[in-house]
Amino acid sequence: MTVTSPPNPTALITGASRGLGAAIARELAPTHHLLLGARSADALAPILAELPAATGWPVALTDYPAVAAAAQSIERLDVLVHNAGVADLGTVAGSSVDQWRTTIEVNLIAVAELTRILLPALRAANGHVVLINSGAGLRANAGWSSYAASKFGLRALADALRLEEPTLRVTSIFPGRIDTDMQREIVAGEGREYRPEEFLTAETVAGAVRAAVDTPRDGHPTEIILRPR
Repeated sequence: MTVTSPPNPTALITGASRGLGAAIARELAPTHHLLLGARSADALAPILAELPAATGWPVALTDYPAVAAAAQSIERLDVLVHNAGVADLGTVAGSSVDQWRTTIEVNLIAVAELTRILLPALRAANGHVVLINSGAGLRANAGWSSYAASKFGLRALADALRLEEPTLRVTSIFPGRIDTDMQREIVAGEGREYRPEEFLTAETVAGAVRAAVDTPRDGHPTEIILRPR
C-alpha cells in the first residue's frame, strides 16, 4: 500500500519581495507552500528565483477588485502573514490629509479587506493570521502620529478578529525597529547615522513568526513583543 504524505500547508505573505517579508518567506519555505505577495511581478522576481517552489501573488493590496480576483483560487489557507505596510512619518502639524489617508489605507483598511476576503479559506483550514505590527502599535511617539494610529488600529483589528473567529488563531507581533531598507529611509529622515547594530535583524523577527506558527494547537500566541537588546 502506498502512503501519500499530506501536502504542505499554504501560507500567504504580503510584502514578501524584500526585507522582513522575504525573511519570513525563507523561514517558512521548508514547511509551507508559499504564496508571495507584492505590488508587481517584477518586484517578486528575486525572491522567487531564490525560492523556486513558491508562487508569486502580485497585486496592489489597495486595488480591492484585483485583490478579490486574485484570491478566488485560494480555497484553503493555513497561514496569512500581513507584512506589507508603509511608514510615511510626520508631525500632526506637518502631515497632510493624503498622508493620513494613504497610511491608514495601506496599513489598516487593506489588511482588513484582505482578511475578510480570505476568511472562507482560513476557516476551511482553521488557519492562523499573523499581523506584523510595530512598537508604534503600543505607544505613539512624536512625529509618528499617522503611522502609530494605523498600527493602534491594526492591534484593534486583531483583537476583534480573535473574538469573532474562534476557530482561527490571530497573532500580533510587535517588533522594535528592524534593520531594513525602510529603516534606512526613516533614519535618513531623522538626520542620523545609520547603525544596523542598533536594530533587530529581519531574521530574528521572522523567527518569531515561525515560533507563533509552530505553537501547538492547544496554545494561542496572541501577542509577541520584540525589542532590540
